[in-house]
Amino acid sequence: MAALDPDRVADRDSNDEVLGAFLDFMIESGIEPYDHQEEAILELYAGKNVILNTPTGSGKSLVALAQQFRAVCQGRRSYYTVPIKALANEKFLSLCKTFGAEKVGMITGDATVNPNAPVICCTAEILSNLALREGALAAVDDVIMDEFHYYSDRERGVAWQVPLLTLPQAQFLLMSATLGETIFFERGLTELNGLPTALVKSEERPVPLEFDYSTTVLEEKVEELAEGGKAPIYLVHFTQRSCAETAQRLTSRNFCTKDEKAQIAEVLEDADFRSPYGKEMKRLLRHGLGIHHAGLLPKYRVLVEKLAQRGLLKVICGTDTLGVGVNVPIRTVVFTQLFKYGGESTKILAVRDFRQICGRAGRRGFDDVGYVVAQAPEHVIENLRAEEKAAAKGKKSKAMKKKPPEKGFVNWDEKTYLKLQSAPPEKLVSSFRVSHGMLLEVLGRRDLDGCAEMRRLINECHETPSKKRDHRRRAFALFKGLVQGGVLTIVPKEEREGPWKVELHIDMQEDFSMHQALGLWLLDAIPQLEVEDAEYPVNLLSLVEAILEDPTAVVRKQLDKAKGELLAELKADGVEYDERMELLEQVEIPKPGKEFIYATYNEFVIEHPWAREAGVRPKSIAREMVERHESFEDYVKRYGLERSEGVLLRHLSEVWKVLAQTVPPAAKTPEVEEMETFLEKLVRGVDSSLLDEWQKLRELEASQ
Repeated sequence: MAALDPDRVADRDSNDEVLGAFLDFMIESGIEPYDHQEEAILELYAGKNVILNTPTGSGKSLVALAQQFRAVCQGRRSYYTVPIKALANEKFLSLCKTFGAEKVGMITGDATVNPNAPVICCTAEILSNLALREGALAAVDDVIMDEFHYYSDRERGVAWQVPLLTLPQAQFLLMSATLGETIFFERGLTELNGLPTALVKSEERPVPLEFDYSTTVLEEKVEELAEGGKAPIYLVHFTQRSCAETAQRLTSRNFCTKDEKAQIAEVLEDADFRSPYGKEMKRLLRHGLGIHHAGLLPKYRVLVEKLAQRGLLKVICGTDTLGVGVNVPIRTVVFTQLFKYGGESTKILAVRDFRQICGRAGRRGFDDVGYVVAQAPEHVIENLRAEEKAAAKGKKSKAMKKKPPEKGFVNWDEKTYLKLQSAPPEKLVSSFRVSHGMLLEVLGRRDLDGCAEMRRLINECHETPSKKRDHRRRAFALFKGLVQGGVLTIVPKEEREGPWKVELHIDMQEDFSMHQALGLWLLDAIPQLEVEDAEYPVNLLSLVEAILEDPTAVVRKQLDKAKGELLAELKADGVEYDERMELLEQVEIPKPGKEFIYATYNEFVIEHPWAREAGVRPKSIAREMVERHESFEDYVKRYGLERSEGVLLRHLSEVWKVLAQTVPPAAKTPEVEEMETFLEKLVRGVDSSLLDEWQKLRELEASQ
C-alpha cells in the first residue's frame, strides 16, 4: 500500500484538496471503494458526524483512515479507540507504516508512546478519562470509536458513553456492524457538537453469506463441508472444554492431503511445544485441526493463526470470542449450539452476538461466498438418526426411547436460527455508572465547577429518570466518603480563587485506573512488612498477587483440589455426610497473609475511599510455585490445568510485571530479586511472547 504523505497536498486547509489526495492514494493502492465507504468519507469531509453501520469486513478502517489523514494534514488531533490493548498496538504499528512513526501515538495502560502525535490509538477508557478530566478543553478534534456496540457492555460500556457527553469540540465517527436502532445517537451527537449527523448503513457484504441448518452428526457435517471446498471451518463453542472435546472427536477423520500434512510437519519442526498441553496440541495440528481460545498459551494461538493463514488448517475449534482481535481466515462458521451462559443465566444468543460471529465467514479477496451453519441440538440429531434406523428396519418410532437433552439445555430449532438471521440487532442499552475514578477526574478540574459538571453528566447521561436518581445518590455517597477521607476538601466561598468548589489532595495520572489504586495500596503496604522476616520475599509476593484479578480457571481448580483432599480425609475419619457438607462449604483457596492484607487495605481505604471499589483479592499461585520451587509443567499437572495454561501464564506474567515495574527498588532484597528472576525465567521458558511485547512497548516509551 502506498504511504499517505501530507506533502502531496498543496493547500492543506482545503478539505477538497485533502480529499483529492486521499482519493489518489486509493487509486495508487488499487483500492476501489464501496458505495458506503465513499458516502461516509464524503460526509466526514463535509463536516458531519458519521455513524457507520456496515457488515464485518466491509472496509470501515478505510473510512477511519480518511479522517485520520485529514487530521494529519490540518493539524487536528484524532483519537481512535478500540476495546483491547492488543488491537491498539496492532493499529498503532499499522498506522506508523502508513503515516510515519512521528505522526502516530499510542496510549494504553501498559505504555504511552508519542502522546502528542496527531493520530492517537488508545483503549476506550483512555479517551474517557481524558474527556472527564478536560472536557471541552481537551485537544481532541476527531473521535473514531471502533466496535461501538461495546457501549452496551455492563462493565465497560460507560467508557463508550462518556465522550458522547463531554467532547462538544470533536467530530465523531462511530463504527460497528451491529448497532441496532441509531436515531438516539444521531440526535445526541448533533445536540452535543452542533454538527449534522449522517447514518451510513448498508447490509451489503463484500462476501455474501449462505445459511444452512444441519441435522447431520457434527463430525459428518464437518467432513462434508471440508470435502465440498468450504474450509477453513471455524466451529464455534461456548466453553474451552467443548473445543477440546470436539477436536478430539474429529481426529478420526482425515482433512488434509499428504502434501498438506508434510507442510504442517515442516512448520511444526521449529515450533515450541514445551508445556503439558503441547503434546496434545501438536497431535491435533498434525491432523490439520486447530484449537483457539483464551485458555491456550499465546504461542499456540499464534501458531494456529499462522497455519490457518497458510491454508493448512481445515478446521479450527474455538470459542465465541473470535470477533475482536483474532487473525484467523474463515470460509465457514459452524455454530455447535445457539445458546450460551451469559454470567447470570443460560439463554439463546443475542442477535448482536450471532451477527458478530457470522461476520467472520467469508474472506474478501479470497471467497465468493461465506457459509454459516447451525447444528440442530445433539439429542435431536441422535433421535432423528435412531428414527431413521428404526424406519429402515420396519419398527415403529413411537415405541423407541428418545434421548433427552443434557442438563442446562436451552431449546432451539430452525425457527430460532431463522429469527437470528432476520431480526435486527438489539437496541444498544446505556451502561453508565458513577465511580470514584469518575468523580475524582471531574472534581479535579480547574476550568469549571466540578460539582456542577458532575450533576450535568448524570442529568445528561443516557439512563432512565429512575436510574439517574440512583446515580445521584451514589455520587453523593462517594463524594461524602472522599471528603470524610480527606481526599477532598470543600473550599469556603471566601477562599475560592476560581470556579472550582473543592480541593483535590491526590494527583491523578493520565491513565488512572482502579488497578493503579491498588498499586498505591501496594506501595503503602510494602513498608509495613518485616524485612528481616525470612518470609519477607513471599509475603511481598502475596501483596503483589492480591492486587491482580483472580485467574478464575486456576483458583477454581485450587478450590476443587482443596475440597477433594478434605473430603477424602473426612470420609477416612468416618465423618457423617451432613457434617462433611458443612465443612466443605467453609473451604477456600489458599490465602497466605490474608489477615495482614485485609487489615492494611481497610486502613488504606479510610484515607483513600476512592480505592474501596477496587478490592484486594488474596491468593497464592505464584507464591505457591516459588515456595515449592515448582515448574510450570508440574503446577499445571498438579491442578489439571492443561486446557488453561494461557490463563496461568497471563497471571504469572502480570505478577512479574508488577514486581519489575511497581515494587520500589529499595524494597527489593537480594531474595526478592532472586524471586523476580525465577518468575521471569519461568514465564520466558514457557512462552516469552507476552513479556517480549510488553518490554518492546516499554523500550519504545522510554525512547521518546
